Amino acid sequence: MADPVGTFEQVIALEPQHEALVRALRALASELHPDRIEVSRPGDRAVSWGWGPKKMSEAYACALPYKDHVNLAFYRGATLADPAGKLRGSGKAMRHMSLTRVDQLNDQAVRDLLVAAREERRQALRLTD
Repeated sequence: MADPVGTFEQVIALEPQHEALVRALRALASELHPDRIEVSRPGDRAVSWGWGPKKMSEAYACALPYKDHVNLAFYRGATLADPAGKLRGSGKAMRHMSLTRVDQLNDQAVRDLLVAAREERRQALRLTD
């Protein structure tokens, strides 16, 4: 079976019209978590960020480019405080927000959700600073 892990460039190539937005999301993830583990999975249409390579247990967020938008998804978003009401979805754990422009990343609520997701996973994995 082929390894599902690919490159960031392969994920961008799926929807090149969103390259600037996906790169900006990557830069924001790097700013908020410089030591993050990034895993690109073109088969899942996603690049994820977390404390390790396992998407469902160690990752906390991912970018998924689609034709008309990019979803910023949180693997355990249902547990996150979302006072600005940015998150959508009705699954057991995952929530997402749809983004179409780089300037949407200036919204403090986006940053707050990424930090909250990072910290939720750090605590769940019992990692120390």
